[in-house]
Order: sequence, then C-alpha cells, then structure tokens
Amino acid sequence: MSSSGILSRMAMRANKSAASLLSKSKSQLSVTPTGARAISHLLTTNVNTNVGLMEPQSNMQLWRNKSTAVKDEEMDYSIPLEEPSAAAVASDSDSIGVSASNSSEDTLDYTSDKSKSGTPSPWAVFDAWGAGDSISPPISADDEAKLSPSSVKIPTSEVERLTATNETDILGAYDNLLKSRSSVHFGYPYNLMYNHEELYQFMKYSINNLGDPFITSNYGVHSRQFECAVIDFFANLWNIQPGDYWGYVTTCGTEGNLHGILLARECHPDGILYSSKETHYSIFKAARYYRMDAKAIPTLHNGEIDYDILADEIEKNIDKPVIINVNIGTTVKGAVDNLDRILRVLNNLNIPRERYHIHCDGALFAMMMPFVDFAPEISFRKPIDSIAVSGHKMLGCPMPCGVTIARKEHVKKVEQRIDYLNSVDTTIMGSRNGQAALYLWYSLRKKGLSGIKRDVIHCMETAQYLRNKLTKAGFTARLNDLSSTVVLERPMDDKLIKRWQ
Repeated sequence: MSSSGILSRMAMRANKSAASLLSKSKSQLSVTPTGARAISHLLTTNVNTNVGLMEPQSNMQLWRNKSTAVKDEEMDYSIPLEEPSAAAVASDSDSIGVSASNSSEDTLDYTSDKSKSGTPSPWAVFDAWGAGDSISPPISADDEAKLSPSSVKIPTSEVERLTATNETDILGAYDNLLKSRSSVHFGYPYNLMYNHEELYQFMKYSINNLGDPFITSNYGVHSRQFECAVIDFFANLWNIQPGDYWGYVTTCGTEGNLHGILLARECHPDGILYSSKETHYSIFKAARYYRMDAKAIPTLHNGEIDYDILADEIEKNIDKPVIINVNIGTTVKGAVDNLDRILRVLNNLNIPRERYHIHCDGALFAMMMPFVDFAPEISFRKPIDSIAVSGHKMLGCPMPCGVTIARKEHVKKVEQRIDYLNSVDTTIMGSRNGQAALYLWYSLRKKGLSGIKRDVIHCMETAQYLRNKLTKAGFTARLNDLSSTVVLERPMDDKLIKRWQ
C-alpha cells in the first residue's frame, strides 16, 4: 500500500536528479492509486514544496469530482442510426486526436503474425493488508539469506532436514519482505486496503465450488450461496434481468476474458476477433488457445481503439461474423473504448445482431464506471454478451480473483453434464476457489454501494491530484477522463521503477 511519504520521496528524488530521471522515450509507466488509506495519505500530506507542490486544500477547491463525459441517451439498436454530419465528425476527431500514423495497413493479422501483441501485465509482488502507515525499510541481508533458494528448498533427506533453516524464521523473513514491498506499492491497480480478519476462521476448510455455481455438486464443502450472491450483485450492477444471466467467480480477470471469448467462439466458430493493440494480452492469448482469426486494431493517441480502422477491417471481412473485445480501461493508459461508437460502426455496416458478439474486458473500470457520475453506461441493456472484472483490483482481496457475467443463452453451448460431480461443466476451471467467493461477498457486504462509490471517487480525485502536481513540478503526466491511472514517461533509473513497482 502506498503511504504518506510516497509523493514527498518521489519529489525529493526528482529534486536531486531531475535532469536524469526522465527520458524522452515514449514508453510509459502506469501509476494508479489503490486504496482508501493510500488515497487519504496522498490527499492530506504536505508534500515537498521545493517542486511546487502546495499543501492540499479542500477537495472541491482542487478539482471537479465528476466526469465530463456526456451521459448516454437510451438507444434503440434495432433501427438505423443517423450518420453524423461532417462537422460533427471533424469535431469528434479533433477531440480524440487521431494519430496520423494510424492506417488500415498498420492492423496486425494476429492469426499469421505471432509477434507479441497487447500490453504486458506482469504479476506484482503480492502484498498483504496491514503494512502500516509508514514506509518500511528494505529487508536485511539476514532476511534475504533466509529467503534464498537454498534456504527455502524442501529437504529430501534427513541430513538436509537437520541442517535446514527453521520454517518459522523463513516465514518471519517473508513477512518482513511483504511489509517492505507493500509500503511502496504504487504502480499496480490493486486495492491493498482491506481487513478480512473475520474470515480467517474459514481458512481451515477446503472450500471448493466444484462445477457450475448454480448446480450443487456432490462435494458439500462449498460457498455457492455466497458466490451466487456475488453474481447477482454484478448482474444487477450491469442491468441484466433475472433469468437472463449466468456467471461465476473466476481466478482472475484473465480467466473471465478466456471464458468470454470462448463463448464468442462457440457462438460464431468462423468469426474474426477484433480488439485494439493496447488490449490486455489475455485476449490475444484466448485467440491463440482457440485458434481464432484475430485483428489487433491500432489505437488513437489516448489508447482507445481507432474506430475508422475498425470499420475498414470489418468491411474487408464482411462475410465473417464479428467478435469485438471492448476495453473498459486499458492496462497502461486506462482508455475506455466508446461502446456506442462501436455499435454505430456495426449499424452503419448493416451487421445484424445475430452476426456479432461483444465481450467487455472491464478488469478494473467495469467495477468503477457505474459509480462515476455522467459516465457512459456499460450494461446489458445494450447489445453486449459478456463482461469480465477483477475482484482483487478495485474491491481488494488477498488472492487474485474476478467475476464474469454472460447471457445465459450462450452458456448452453459449452455446458456438459459430469456425472461424478452431479453437476455440469460450464467454467474454465474444474475445482474453483470457494474462499475467493466468500472474500468477495464479504467485501461487497461491508462496503455496500455507498462505500464502493466513495472509494471510486477517492481514486479518481487522487489521480487528478497526482497528475496536476506532477505537471506543476515539470513532469509529463497524462490522465484519461475515465481513468484512475496516471501515465508518466519512463524513468531512466530502473531502480526507481522497481522500488515503486
């Protein structure tokens, strides 16, 4: 968890080596506020004034706390939409900033080109709750030795066991490591501010939600009642009627994407997958797993998919069904693809509803968007087919997890009866972590809608605060309107990146 000293320490480092800190490279480092405690510290800390950072005033004096995005009007997608005027198109292009280098020739045919596509998202060090309010020092050389491969090696003989480091000492060193790394956790969108002590008693049980969440298996130690409550919550959040939806608690956002794209492939076996170049790598991983044709569409400068090139590519393959991944917050820039504009593209090309399938990758922002005033609506009231979200990001959870929701009619295409389970196989995984469903349920119950909205507003406001102060200090910083991710130029000092993650 980032602490009260993060901005001031970064500022001090900047004062000492500002000339060598940032390069002119176009590569970027994403910095995202992640949690109520960190946000509170960032808002109330008197940051080093040598770089022009003033002591914060009230929230309303510092920034507007509402998105400037226009609220969607209800649209009837069954009737043709009017073509925008030339002036409107020009205005739209100006406001988005179309990159002059983008062209249909830049589109990657991901089926034939196996070069890496999508934005890398390596795992961050897992940080536990309770790291404290201050920055913990790096671990000692003695602790490092206790965590070395030779020290943590599992003994395979009695001689090795007699000379092995004590497990209690190893775990103590590991705890010190996690405290140190948690206190400078700044660059990944994980909410580390949580307290699940009330659930510790359930860790002694092997809770396994084996099989379909709605069909109880023979295994009785499960948390299906909590999982179904979590699914119902997100179904309601994303406006899909009871009886029309199906979902489950996943191991992470990637599994949700794998499931969503699997449903798309089963509905349209000969369809082509379209997604932006800045899409999370799991979408293109799904395309490889399922042997799908896929197109990586260039993006606008803010990270949104280039809608004109998307239209050109779909038109080139008009005889094939359309599968589109819509990003609700890209990994690095936090860009939100304009769902309504994508739907207009499909409408203008006369693609009927039964010939297209839309999955929404909302790992971080699908959880936040419903709580941002005047933000575009992302919901099943529009012709989308599935949404995936991470549970350990915005909500906060001690293990990676997520939720996927899909239209129930699609799931029938992958359902298979498994006799020994006395259930059906509808999920990517067989055995499923019942603890994750319990922890998500607990977080949702404790926070409630008002608590989640409060966290979302804090994150959005803190991101604006950080962007503004970095800009005043002379650093290049960018922040998309519907995002809590501040994007910086890549520092020349790799130690800075590793320290603040």
